[in-house]
Amino acid sequence: MPIHPAASSPTGASGGTASVPHVDPTLTTVPDGQQDVTVVAAIDGLSYIDPDDPAMPSYRVIANNRQPVALRDMMILPVRTGYIGQDRAQPDPALVPPTGADAVPGVDVTTVYLPVRDGVARCLVYRPSALPDGPLPVILYAHGGGFTVGSAEDTDYTTRRLAADAGAVVVSANYRLAPEYPFPTPLDDVVDVYAWLRTDAHRIGGDPGRIAVAGDSAGSNFAAALPIAARSRGIALPQAVVMFGAFVDFAQERWPSFQALAPRGIVYDSAFFGFIRGAYLPTTSWTDPLASPIYADLTGYPPTFLTTGTHDPIIDSGRAFATLLEEAGGIADGYWPAGMPHGFAFFPDVQNPEGDIAYARVKAFLAAHL
Repeated sequence: MPIHPAASSPTGASGGTASVPHVDPTLTTVPDGQQDVTVVAAIDGLSYIDPDDPAMPSYRVIANNRQPVALRDMMILPVRTGYIGQDRAQPDPALVPPTGADAVPGVDVTTVYLPVRDGVARCLVYRPSALPDGPLPVILYAHGGGFTVGSAEDTDYTTRRLAADAGAVVVSANYRLAPEYPFPTPLDDVVDVYAWLRTDAHRIGGDPGRIAVAGDSAGSNFAAALPIAARSRGIALPQAVVMFGAFVDFAQERWPSFQALAPRGIVYDSAFFGFIRGAYLPTTSWTDPLASPIYADLTGYPPTFLTTGTHDPIIDSGRAFATLLEEAGGIADGYWPAGMPHGFAFFPDVQNPEGDIAYARVKAFLAAHL
């Protein structure tokens, strides 16, 4: 869920050479011959028709009557403009929350490019300025945005706060977006960054042996799926999982909270959920465990913190996931504040005390498990 871009920073928040001494400077530029696969480019156009396609006469007739030819092209446009408020003037400055840098000062931010299949992914590395030298625990963070929009800058407040509260290096990863890149590519990008951290976190001042994964909304889905994917790839599991707006099930219609809240939902509703599901899982079963971790074997799953409000349509599935973790012998710490919507903790100084309680609970949870 988009919030506020990261403030311009001399430590490299907007790219270029980093000045933070804990980061390997070779990571701050795209390697020769590589590409940042997370950049949304025009060449990623959704509808491509070969000029020699035998149905081209029909497609020309359709294109003459409507644009674009495929509805998926039409649907992503309002999501990437209206949903994120692109080019919209802010009518009341009093309702614009503080930036992440204003809300959580004293955190250095560096842009790095970490290897994933097909290229590199641009990531933001957050490190508390006042902490002494030495490897810190690492939190890999995946932003939300319904699998179709968003960037690491959008969750600048959350990632700064996690870094400051946990005394950790936070790696906020960008990933390729649906519908241009459906499942499993976005998840693979996040898992590839995690795999790199497990061997090379020292190159950004982190401890490869102490890594948690976290995310919000769609990003929480990646965080929940990552231990399952890591286990299948023979990679060490994370020490902990943190999920804001816990999203673990694409078959939401079976849950009473979704039935009651989604038709007229705020933040997202049934229509948006249907779109993001079609965008991310166009050909994948909704109950695939890597898409919907609630259907996975949760034996040996890491300690997990989950939160979302009672006015979030997906709360029932989040609570059920916590119960399943405990039944599998794991640790689940859930915070479900009354009346709160999806994303209640994303804005600094807006939804309190619930927002601060959530971060305090996460801080204590990570202190115990990371």
